[in-house]
Amino acid sequence: MKQLYHVFTSMRPHQWTKNLVVFAGLIFSQNFRQQALLLRTVEAFVVFCVLSGVIYIINDIADVQKDRLHPTKRTRPLASGALTIPVAVMAALVAGAAGLFLSWQLGSGFLTVAVIFCALNLLYSFVLKRVVLLDVVSISLSFVLRAIAGVEALRDVEPSIAISPWLLICTLFLSLLLAFCKRRYELTSLENAAGHRETLQEYSPILLDQLVGITAGGSVIAYAIYTIWPETVEKFGSTHLVYTVPLVLIGVMRYLYLVYNKQKGGSPSDLLLHEKFLLFDVLAWIVLVIAILGGI
Repeated sequence: MKQLYHVFTSMRPHQWTKNLVVFAGLIFSQNFRQQALLLRTVEAFVVFCVLSGVIYIINDIADVQKDRLHPTKRTRPLASGALTIPVAVMAALVAGAAGLFLSWQLGSGFLTVAVIFCALNLLYSFVLKRVVLLDVVSISLSFVLRAIAGVEALRDVEPSIAISPWLLICTLFLSLLLAFCKRRYELTSLENAAGHRETLQEYSPILLDQLVGITAGGSVIAYAIYTIWPETVEKFGSTHLVYTVPLVLIGVMRYLYLVYNKQKGGSPSDLLLHEKFLLFDVLAWIVLVIAILGGI
């Protein structure tokens, strides 16, 4: 039982908030009241929790030696020795097969995106994470694939459902922002940053500050354009979505405040779950979006 617990811990359940991006297709297609489509989106969310958990296990196997030298990662089950590598490999194979089988049940389009997601993350674990800039871009593309997967899960039932390219662009910029902030935190906080992550020796605080500024501005602008884009207004029959822009702007500014003034940003998921102001802002945005799209 202990080994099963350590397998579950290695799948990083606290990181599964990243997979909430899957719900974007359901919300912005105005189908959040359709029980059948809601259920399919929940299934898609579960599948990506399983698949991302498998990737975390594989990544821990690949980095087990480096993690043992890290001040916090050395307590992870594999790095600490609580979970053996053979058990971890078997768990990854079983969970991966289960995740892909569930993906197949959600349709060929969803399965295709899930396979690309797995392939990209495996490539990241063994190659891309050692290539400067591509390490961050590949992480960002994983979020874009999650958003696309959420739509594909619905398209198997409602073929007319689609997601705006502007939302995908916004997802790309926002995920790049979070990733660059994390790199900045690692570079400025860890004593042996390059020993923890090879690409950190190729980054500098000045470069990361510029990249953070570009992606922060890009994410807000892309979202703002989406809210007033003619196709968006025509689709929802309202221009009121623009009133959600201030919440997005405040959220981004608050996150930058935490990164630069409070030296946080090492774990975006933890910040979202534990930073009350940021959590309230995100929940307020969700409620306002649903209210506007629902015609309330």
